[in-house]
Amino acid sequence: MKILVCISKSPDTTSKIAFTDGDTKFDENGVQYIVNPYDEWYALVRALELKEANGGSVTIVTVGTAADDAVIRKALAIGADDAVRIDAEPTDAFFTAMQIAEYAKSGGYDLVMTGKETINYNGSQVGGMIAEAMDLPFISLASKLDVNGSTATLETEIVGGVQVVEAQLPVVISCAKGMAEQRIPNMRGIMAARTKPLNVVAPTAIDALTSFEAYALPEAKSACKMIDPENMDELVALLHNEAKVI
Repeated sequence: MKILVCISKSPDTTSKIAFTDGDTKFDENGVQYIVNPYDEWYALVRALELKEANGGSVTIVTVGTAADDAVIRKALAIGADDAVRIDAEPTDAFFTAMQIAEYAKSGGYDLVMTGKETINYNGSQVGGMIAEAMDLPFISLASKLDVNGSTATLETEIVGGVQVVEAQLPVVISCAKGMAEQRIPNMRGIMAARTKPLNVVAPTAIDALTSFEAYALPEAKSACKMIDPENMDELVALLHNEAKVI
């Protein structure tokens, strides 16, 4: 079984977020990048579990520049066999998805897996776009995946219950909570990651569909107001006039 796992980098949640050039660019100074947790904890780890159970290989792919190589090595340390970096700045979801799809078309992959979204953009778009470009079935927000021969059986949460879906390989899957448990790289994996293949390929000539005009930080949270439980009139007035939720 050949599995391709799409990964991306995200700022560590402890990073201080700031912008430059008149709030038109993200300021990367001092930012520590990590493997996007949904890509790592759910997609990559489940792919490795399937490989361990059924044999095969796990390749990770990302769209990025040489600055992303350190993040890719972190993913390799978890257990992927090799990595591919499509040498381009990931300008938007469409551009990223099309680059991955063009690469994956000739790879003969049985599964293409992504995390459900990135923690910095929360777009949840790339997986569906890859599936459309490759003309493959797409199962989104899957919380469980088993493979038996050429059939993938998946579970996705729906309103009021769980939906069980079957699809014939190859298939594209976006992975959500429940798919797998986080793995911590051990020293052997970290050392092995230094020598695992990291193949850099040229990007396909594809134009991005969107651009970022400006960034803004969310408004600072207001101070918490404590209301006497006996003073319901004041609470109702604040919820109606200030919070505007009733």
